[in-house]
Amino acid sequence: MTSISERIVYYEYIKKNILQNFPDWFKACFALSSLSETENCRQCQRSSGHNQKQPLRQSSDYYRCRTFRLEKALDQAEVPYCIYDKTVANPTTTNVYEAIALYKSECCDCIIGFGGGSSIDCAKAVGACIVKPKQPLSKMKGILKVHKKLPLLMAVPTTAGTGSETTLAAVITDAHTRHKYAINDFPLIPRYAVLDPKVTISLPPFITATTGMDALTHAVEAYIGNSTTYGTRKDAILAVKLIFENIYTAYEDGRNVEARRNMLRASFYAGCAFTKSYVGYVHAVAHSLGGEYNVPHGLANAVILPMVLKAYGEVIHPKLARLAVAAGLTDPNTPCDEAAKCFISAIQEMKKRFGIGNHIPEIQETDVPKLAHYADKEANPLYPVPVLMSAAELETFYYMLMPNPENPKKDSDRSDHGE
Repeated sequence: MTSISERIVYYEYIKKNILQNFPDWFKACFALSSLSETENCRQCQRSSGHNQKQPLRQSSDYYRCRTFRLEKALDQAEVPYCIYDKTVANPTTTNVYEAIALYKSECCDCIIGFGGGSSIDCAKAVGACIVKPKQPLSKMKGILKVHKKLPLLMAVPTTAGTGSETTLAAVITDAHTRHKYAINDFPLIPRYAVLDPKVTISLPPFITATTGMDALTHAVEAYIGNSTTYGTRKDAILAVKLIFENIYTAYEDGRNVEARRNMLRASFYAGCAFTKSYVGYVHAVAHSLGGEYNVPHGLANAVILPMVLKAYGEVIHPKLARLAVAAGLTDPNTPCDEAAKCFISAIQEMKKRFGIGNHIPEIQETDVPKLAHYADKEANPLYPVPVLMSAAELETFYYMLMPNPENPKKDSDRSDHGE
């Protein structure tokens, strides 16, 4: 398995040419690339005219226009490929099984996940099903249910948020029940991660904001949990520092390559942190909302994060104080409680500046017990949260997220959705 440091070094080599220094044998592969649905919903294939196998590529919505450089590189390297382009936000089992059918029909033997976390997660799930054809996806949810080595899997993130390019997780939504669940196993970590800031330059400001706050949530939840290591704490602190230093620039000046590069790095380091130290109740609640109502994951995390941090109370204040120092919000001499509150306030101010509200209007009161049950089942006992909460206690968050009857939908204008 490639180490994190090796993947970072690898990025330095390939950032100018997406195929530069790839293993020689890869040039004899047939690639399947997974993309998400475009207006055309078109599929395209390239063939070298030989009986080679190919890779599958996964990408997302308006990202298809960004694949030109990748397709050109594959063509120049004479790597035949086909594209699955129907992945939706919060990828479903239908997406996975459609991509598997294409993978098999085109005799592919490796996968490129190109896009946001939805596309990369879908690519991971495809790989898992390819090596375990007799086991349904629902039987792989949880920890260490895959076991087997996947076909060569590469990830090219086009958003700086999910960190899926370096994590062992794939989050999939059951197309029939709308239950969203995670598959966690080491073979799901992509063999190569390509962090190219140029593919993120045209990302709209709102999606830049929500995916950036997704990365922030990963770093914060990994850091405040009860299962950290020196390495994960270091990665989480670096991610928080990079996000606070660069997210506003990336939001206001999307063509600032340095800010885009640093946000990709932040997302990567946050992913490294939470893939080992896990997340917490922010993610558990967000996943239930994404599955039931298709609320974009980054948006849900951004809305929920400050309220969960407040609910944890003083037990996390020492850790939040250290994050406040890393973010440049306070100095080491600031009293712990004051620094922690400053950090939460900075997140609330970040949301306000980005036009992210405090409510999720899709929530139906009759669904709350079911949603809280899903969140409880996901988080307990898997997530090493700093404060344990029951399903009944988690219901409080859903009621807090519901808009006031006289003010519906005011706080959640989401004409642009993040992944």
